[in-house]
Amino acid sequence: MARTASSANQVTPKDKFPIKMLNDRILVHIETPEGERRSTGGILIPATAQVGKRLAWAEAIAVGPNVRTVEPGDQVLFNPEDRYEVEVRGADYLILRERDIHAVAAPRLDEGSTGLYL
Repeated sequence: MARTASSANQVTPKDKFPIKMLNDRILVHIETPEGERRSTGGILIPATAQVGKRLAWAEAIAVGPNVRTVEPGDQVLFNPEDRYEVEVRGADYLILRERDIHAVAAPRLDEGSTGLYL
């Protein structure tokens, strides 16, 4: 049975392909949904509240081959404005560049390590 060009290029929802991040890209997942949140004192902060440039933490799910400092499972600190959003198999993720990561938190890191190159 011959496939037409249009049917050959269509991907159905049940098709699942492995995903490989390229170059210095990092696929991350933010645990907390954007919107209303609570302070440590229990005060409800509405989604419309003006907050200065606030950095966010997310878990690295996959990393590209040129990423040197982040491994899957690490927590990364980044600016939410420097991101690309993507949906993969019904879940929302963000794609970041390694240069947009401000800090990495992981049990594998040495205590007292600053990450600075002197």
